[in-house]
Amino acid sequence: MPSPLRITVLLGGVSAERDVSLSSGLRIAVALRERGHEVICLDPAEGVLTRETERMLLAAGVGSAPPSLDALEGLASRSLSPTLGTLPEVTEADCVFLALHGGQGEDGTVQALLDMAGVPYTGSGHLASALAMDKHLSKVVLRAAGVSTADWLMAPTDVTTLDPHEVGRALAWPVVVKPSKQGSTVGLSIVREPGALAAAVTEAFRYDDEVMIERFVAGQELTVGILGDRVLPTIEIQPVKELYDYECKYTPGMAKEFVAELSPDVEQRLAEHATKAFAALKLGGYARIDFRLDPAGQPWCLEANTLPGMTPTSLIPQAAAAAGISFPALCEQIVRLALARRRDRQ
Repeated sequence: MPSPLRITVLLGGVSAERDVSLSSGLRIAVALRERGHEVICLDPAEGVLTRETERMLLAAGVGSAPPSLDALEGLASRSLSPTLGTLPEVTEADCVFLALHGGQGEDGTVQALLDMAGVPYTGSGHLASALAMDKHLSKVVLRAAGVSTADWLMAPTDVTTLDPHEVGRALAWPVVVKPSKQGSTVGLSIVREPGALAAAVTEAFRYDDEVMIERFVAGQELTVGILGDRVLPTIEIQPVKELYDYECKYTPGMAKEFVAELSPDVEQRLAEHATKAFAALKLGGYARIDFRLDPAGQPWCLEANTLPGMTPTSLIPQAAAAAGISFPALCEQIVRLALARRRDRQ
């Protein structure tokens, strides 16, 4: 049996996905301890968590709405993120398990700090993380690689210059409005008529300095997980509401998630699109690629997630379970992939 590892789980942070990250990271810590590893939970906003704090936060869960922007600004004022590469909890770890979602934890910033510190970490590198986090740039790369993705426009920063009729001519209604560098559908909305567009764009700008307006694709909501060189079973999502929003993603009973029943041809196309996206965006370790499957059977890639959620309702753990991989085994495999990548670079 391999020797136990010293693993630091980075979780929490100061993005709008803070609560999701705490839930993911705490479950990961429990799972890795079950595998015999020595685990520390480090929140860049609060420092090292005590076991009592871990238990309290784990029991609290995610909640039906993200934290307020005011609360996040207060946490950001004392964030440890700039010093992560010097903290002994990081520099003395055999591996850092990144359970941060959104913001600097997922956009390549933390990855670059860990690269400079020479510390192995899970997931994709700093370039791939930054690329996948930027929905505009990632769609450009995906399309160049032959991965189908819906047409889109970038909204002007001055919303008063936005012409809804021009948007309608270019994309047709309805459209999806979303922050370009955000996850968990935070700030995202479906707009069905010109008069509602400006308000939706203004709301999205609360969470990012760039906003995307994308053609809405009707059809099945699907996701394909990749673990190393393995494509996991496709998961279908059926939310109780039209939009698979933050509440549906993290509230038990708000969505049905199950292994999709697809024809072999469609399953193969999804796997090919997912592996193409993984390679084109230079992703590593593991990732989740989200799709819509239109009524004609055409998959449309929505985005790639470099640090997928690991909460009780998250999709990668469900896909892994369908492949016969328990949650503790999944977490350990992700760590082993990170360590293998470090060995390959040496």
